[in-house]
Amino acid sequence: MPPVFAHGALRLYLLALLESGPKHGYELIKALKERFGGTYSPSAGTIYPRLGKLEEEGLVATESVGRRTNYFITAAGLAELNSRRDELAGVENDISASVRRLADNLREDIRSNMRGLRADLAATAEAARSAARSADFRMTGNRQPHDGNRTLKEAELLLQAFRDDLRIELRLEASRQPLSPLALETVKTVLDQARISIRNSLHG
Repeated sequence: MPPVFAHGALRLYLLALLESGPKHGYELIKALKERFGGTYSPSAGTIYPRLGKLEEEGLVATESVGRRTNYFITAAGLAELNSRRDELAGVENDISASVRRLADNLREDIRSNMRGLRADLAATAEAARSAARSADFRMTGNRQPHDGNRTLKEAELLLQAFRDDLRIELRLEASRQPLSPLALETVKTVLDQARISIRNSLHG
């Protein structure tokens, strides 16, 4: 896959991010992740060496705020940024293209995973149908009445437990970071496939 940033582009984009005010390293990483819609998140090993290089060149400076180190753009850094506004616009265009490319790659990964998931769900549904037929045969052979209300209640309780567990997982994830559009698309796709498989098993 082509690099997300062309040579020197990340360095320029970091200056642009600092133009709006001082930021510590994690804030810069988060800002980049949000700009890419969650499809790309640079590592600390990518960001901090470039910040260090910008500091060596006098384009950014640092200040300690509690236990954190904030980076802010200097007058020299702002002058360089102003002189390269056209280039910065090109970087923005490249980022937009990278977001589209990464999103396309992720969607293809999702589709591949969905194919495997559909096969797994179909196999699970068939196993469940076989188990249900066996259980029904045993109950009928022993002249035990089939309690449709009881099995319906059990199915509803299973669905409720699944819903509650998934809501907890989603809220925990959202407390750590915003849920990306691609994550939402994945949830919708998986639930749609699960719904189809359950319907097929009910009518099978």
